[in-house]
Amino acid sequence: MTGPALASTMMDGALMLDAFVERAALLFPNVEVVSRRADKSLERHGYREIGHRVRSLATGLARAGLREGDRVATLMWNHHFHLEAYFGVPMAGGVYHTLNLRLGVEDIAYIVRHARDRFLLVDDVLLPLLAKVPGILAKDGGPIERVFVADVAGIKEIGGFESLDELIGGGDAGFVRLPADERRAAGLCYTSGTTGKPKGVLYSHRSLVLHTLGTGLADAFGICQRDTVLPVVPMFHANAWGLAFTTTMCGAKLVLPGPMLDPESLLDLYEKERVTFSAGVPTIWLGILHALEREPKRWSLVPDLRMVVGGAAAPESLIRGLDAFGLRVIHAWGMTETSPMGTIATVKASLSEASEDDRYRLRAKQGMPVPFVEIRAVSETGEVPWDGKSLGELEVRGPWVAASYFENEEATDRWTADGWFRTGDVVHIDAEGYVVIADRTKDLIKSGGEWISSVALENALMGHPTVKEAAVVAIPDEKWGERPAAAVVWKGEVKATKAELLAHLAPHFAKWALPDVFVAIDAVPKNSTGKFLKSALRDLLADPTKRDPLA
Repeated sequence: MTGPALASTMMDGALMLDAFVERAALLFPNVEVVSRRADKSLERHGYREIGHRVRSLATGLARAGLREGDRVATLMWNHHFHLEAYFGVPMAGGVYHTLNLRLGVEDIAYIVRHARDRFLLVDDVLLPLLAKVPGILAKDGGPIERVFVADVAGIKEIGGFESLDELIGGGDAGFVRLPADERRAAGLCYTSGTTGKPKGVLYSHRSLVLHTLGTGLADAFGICQRDTVLPVVPMFHANAWGLAFTTTMCGAKLVLPGPMLDPESLLDLYEKERVTFSAGVPTIWLGILHALEREPKRWSLVPDLRMVVGGAAAPESLIRGLDAFGLRVIHAWGMTETSPMGTIATVKASLSEASEDDRYRLRAKQGMPVPFVEIRAVSETGEVPWDGKSLGELEVRGPWVAASYFENEEATDRWTADGWFRTGDVVHIDAEGYVVIADRTKDLIKSGGEWISSVALENALMGHPTVKEAAVVAIPDEKWGERPAAAVVWKGEVKATKAELLAHLAPHFAKWALPDVFVAIDAVPKNSTGKFLKSALRDLLADPTKRDPLA
């Protein structure tokens, strides 16, 4: 028998997002939040002012009639208004709901109606997009009662909507916060809907605070107060990987790039603001690398600028290429359902003496799980060993991993009977605990009973000096069931032949795993988060009459 539980002597404080912005305002009042406007001019606010604006936004929303749990949608780029919404909406008891402005208007409309968003905060430059989204405003039978417009471009005509600056301008006098409840919903984000309708993930104050503490660790993002952080990843995509929260928690300088995400504009901002940490998807960093290769002496960047890459597997050639310019790529993996941090590829001290090639191979993996995230890989026969070769679907669990989707009873198959989330990523895990994603379950190629990783082929092809991007998909084959086909985008005028590409791949793959078909295309189709849109590519390559294969 066991006796009664022994009560601790510790205080029981709620884990609330408010604490991050209040701390920054108190301890780092003059550290800057820099926002780039649509005309590329820069706005600068200290954390003291940001804290005041956050409280004023919470006050304004409460006066506008916001009730506990009401969803406040944001249709915004990365700038200080969006940061203020991240903190101000939950402070008022509401739920910030980031809308992915790169989705189709029908998907945006579905998400707004499913979430039953009551208010909307929107950039003035995005009013034309809002006008195209059908049936979401109350006057059209939708749930949105009031629209507040952020001035990021100085557009005077805002279609009869209300000014967000005026909502904030009333001040925070008399604001009464709800009692602290760390399990209260704080944020809502929907998946990109690559399979079926987008699904909502509802985050609590507790889950977001714990996630922020986890990402801030030295062996994760390692952000500290001396850093200058620029999230390229949009704040409408998986909480900008938590960077707005982590940076504010640390009181570090935050640089928000607005809608100008082309390589030259980003590099200009990196140089001007002396950025030390950034994050984005592989296509962003590929563009940065190509710009640096074209004009290697144009920009003077901070040495060892850390660049977290996620959203899709980054080729080893990208890591090596940016290293040559003194920039350090850090590979990570996560999903909307994991808030999103799941794993990160830091090099263990015990492996630091490995050869240079082995360290690059290690850095190209998705990495080890961060504290509090548990992982396993499961095949049809059960959990697979951590041997670096046995494939299984990655399953995860932890305090910032979703336990269900928001008001969706049809997607319960994504969770196992014992409470693990099924990610849909096929992986192997090595003896050191490093995860390597072989593919999404729907993108693995099964040829003659053998599995072929499209991701591995893509990353190897992007290591060829003539190839800017490469995507590999399965095409039907009468004999083998499926065979790999590769589409490549050239870097410049120099182009490779099929034989040259096969010769580049041959040392790294079995002969039966090499693509049968190679085609050149102008650009790889991408979805709203910058990932390769394999469904569109499969449709193109599956029809021999639409293919123009390389000789």
